[in-house]
Amino acid sequence: MPTVAEKSVLKDIRKMSLAELEAFFVAHQEKPFRAKQVYEWLWKKSATDFDQMTNLSLELRDLLKKNFSINPIKVDRMQRSADGTIKNAVRLHDGLIVESVLIPTPDRITACVSSQVGCSLDCTFCATARLKRMRNLSADEIYDQVVVIREQAEQYFGRPLTNIVFMGMGEPLLNYNNVLAAIDKITSPKGLNMAPRRITVSTVGIAKMIKKLADDGVKFNLAVSLHDAINETRSRLMPINETNPLEDLAEALKYWYKKTGRKVTYEYVVWKGINDTPEHVRALVKFCKHIPCKVNLIEYNPIDDGPYQQASPEAVKLYQDTLHAHGIIARIRKSRGQDIDAACGQLANKI
Repeated sequence: MPTVAEKSVLKDIRKMSLAELEAFFVAHQEKPFRAKQVYEWLWKKSATDFDQMTNLSLELRDLLKKNFSINPIKVDRMQRSADGTIKNAVRLHDGLIVESVLIPTPDRITACVSSQVGCSLDCTFCATARLKRMRNLSADEIYDQVVVIREQAEQYFGRPLTNIVFMGMGEPLLNYNNVLAAIDKITSPKGLNMAPRRITVSTVGIAKMIKKLADDGVKFNLAVSLHDAINETRSRLMPINETNPLEDLAEALKYWYKKTGRKVTYEYVVWKGINDTPEHVRALVKFCKHIPCKVNLIEYNPIDDGPYQQASPEAVKLYQDTLHAHGIIARIRKSRGQDIDAACGQLANKI
């Protein structure tokens, strides 16, 4: 059997396509249908060990062990919040750690997954931004987070996983190919067979990548971390706005809606003394007129005693009432998992 050192240099079998697996088996004088069996074990049954593949002979499993590795994630630490939220510190095969979150509500269980180790976008209010981006997650590492949370949903709540949001660590559209490959495995009948409409990818608003999503005909939902609709303020909050100003973002979102016909969700935090005035409310209403949309007004989770603090309930209500008056759906989202630093903007590998 391969040693630990030998396993580290073996090809990761989950990086291979079905066609590549078929070619491998044919080259070893095995029937091509063996590839479909292995593929099903990997992506439909989420096998993490070749010995789990019980409809393969011992000889065939040994062949796989000698040529390939499987590198599943490992939950290094699990924390449970008083409100039921679960946060996982997930150790990757190279020792790096990301975080994922299970968010339970009465009508759904949502997996919030990460797409990068750290983040490179320097949003000034976000704890993850304090970590340098070390690397992108592979498609199987993203898929594994969903599998773990799906198992936790059944184990701790006796209910199935219903939704997935790419709102964990990292910017999904800067790991475009791996994120889409993971979603393909999650939604495929040959994989987890979840409906694309149950998946939301959240971005800071990279205009050219939003257009690419539209061109690629994706079926999942799009959310944009907006947080302000005045360029000067948004650039202070999110430096990416310097190269992707609101005008470019609006153009990209119009393109998205024209190609897909699907509305966008804007994620919007209201901060005390930053964007809690009527001027900012009016700017958001104007931006929302570009395409059909809805707005999630999110309760902020302070990461320190700095300038970013939750606005008053009256300021948040002003946003909601004004948006409603203009026919725009706006919901106030209470944060979950604050006591374990699992809420929006708090993921920072504090283990």
